[in-house]
Amino acid sequence: MKNIILIRHAKSSWEFDVIDHERPLNNRGVADANLVSKQLHKDGVSIDQLVSSDAIRAKDTAGIFISNLKIDNNIVSYHYDLYDFAGYNLIEFIKSCSDAIHNLMIFGHNHAITDFVNTYGNRSIDNVPTSGLVKIQFDVLHWNEIEQGETVKTLFPRDLK
Repeated sequence: MKNIILIRHAKSSWEFDVIDHERPLNNRGVADANLVSKQLHKDGVSIDQLVSSDAIRAKDTAGIFISNLKIDNNIVSYHYDLYDFAGYNLIEFIKSCSDAIHNLMIFGHNHAITDFVNTYGNRSIDNVPTSGLVKIQFDVLHWNEIEQGETVKTLFPRDLK
């Protein structure tokens, strides 16, 4: 069994004159990421590997989850390939994961996140919002075998307010 938790980065700020890759989170983004990660902690979660886009807004969102879920930094990595909006790199990255990983958490960007959950999950989601979380379970032994999985959890900031 393989489980993936996909999280769209929190709301970012357009206040600063920086390139897209360097945009930080805004106050709402920080608050929403804390809200979702604290609820996930209450619900209980097991993570074998946490990976994130190396964009500042994704890394900062991951950092909030890492702190609130008390995730060991030894299982955390950041990848430029996950700075992906179309989803091709995201799918390739997931399918190339070590089969020793059973519970994978990924922080990334739209439209890649929404496209992935609609392609591989069994529930249609119009748009995964910022700080939104979707968990999909796959009845396979190898990541490269994932096809249609079961969407077993959604957790969006608006549901917690």
